[in-house]
Amino acid sequence: MLTVKDLNVAGKHVVVRVDFNVPLKGGVIRDDNRIVAALPTIKELISKGARVVLMSHLGKVKHKLANGTEEEQAKFAKQIKDGNLQPVAVRLGELLEGVKVTFVPSTKIADLKPVVDEMKDGEVVLMQNTRYEKGEEKCDEKLSAEWASLADAYVMDAFGSAHRAHASTYGIPSELKKLGKPVACGYLVEKEIQNLTRCVEVKDEDRPYVAILGGFKVSDKIKVIKSLLAKCDKILIGGAMAYTFKKALGQAIGTSPFEADQLEYAKEMYASGKIVLPVDSVYADNFDPEARKVVAVAESIPEGFEGLDIGPKTRELFANEIAKAKMIFWNGPMGVFEQKDFQAGTIAVCEAIAQNKQCFSVCGGGDSAAAVAEFGYKKDFSHVSTGGGASLEMIENDGHLPGVDILIK
Repeated sequence: MLTVKDLNVAGKHVVVRVDFNVPLKGGVIRDDNRIVAALPTIKELISKGARVVLMSHLGKVKHKLANGTEEEQAKFAKQIKDGNLQPVAVRLGELLEGVKVTFVPSTKIADLKPVVDEMKDGEVVLMQNTRYEKGEEKCDEKLSAEWASLADAYVMDAFGSAHRAHASTYGIPSELKKLGKPVACGYLVEKEIQNLTRCVEVKDEDRPYVAILGGFKVSDKIKVIKSLLAKCDKILIGGAMAYTFKKALGQAIGTSPFEADQLEYAKEMYASGKIVLPVDSVYADNFDPEARKVVAVAESIPEGFEGLDIGPKTRELFANEIAKAKMIFWNGPMGVFEQKDFQAGTIAVCEAIAQNKQCFSVCGGGDSAAAVAEFGYKKDFSHVSTGGGASLEMIENDGHLPGVDILIK
């Protein structure tokens, strides 16, 4: 696989798929971390005299709503409005001080080509949201070929979208490879591949290998649990998904959510002997803090109450397992960490990982990465992934993702 360092791109047009899917409110960027994360790759290309054409999605755009009811059409119009990348272009221009950044408010080749043709070495063009095109998520061949016609080379630097075989992540490099043009990974994707591959191709010196899984549904993580059972020495399970396992073992879970169709699977997975479940829970009579009257801790959750975090005994149990680990992969919080009453479990996992100075630790993006950043533990991890879904799928699929595999020579 080529990397951005290997490319000879002076005077050439390079399409770079970046991840500018930033949180926006009223056209104001609330967190520009994803833009900042793309700068090393963009600056490398600029320094080599490339003409850089950036592509990214922003939010979701459900095209089927466009021809629906009046309410659905209004929802579609809002998705289009909220997905406008123009504020991102402004911020990118500020961060790339002294570099000309042009925003093209269109995804159509007829609008893009004249602007791209007029580019000079070291300039940047940002195209409008790729998902404005219906054919993006379908990896439409015609759309892929049109976008590919803008490029002499392609760089993939959007790890958070690498598990999607879309036109901008898979179609363009596929078309360019047919023409014998170079495709490569950017600095961000290269770093993700290096760190997550270590969690897939486990060496003896990285054992004991402990995975920590949280989140809501077992069904969302069936494949990753199976994959990790084959790789890990222990899997610590918290969050709402733990209650499906506890229900399967006949334990009292009150009104905690569980998946009835996953009980047999949970029982089968637990029989591996590698899964460690919570031994106590912090529970409440209502999820809504405004209506809540009771917050308590117990080993069994009484009827009418719902588990919303792991309890103190579980925090100690999990911390003991984490302390022994030489490698850790974590995806999914231990409780409803957005609410103060139910943060302790997730913070305890952060703290235990921070105290284990001997281990290689990976936070697999998504809500866990948000929690790690919020509670100030980001620097204590060996790697914090920029892609929750992508990191999980890379573990599930033994290191393979469509947007990464297409870059292989």
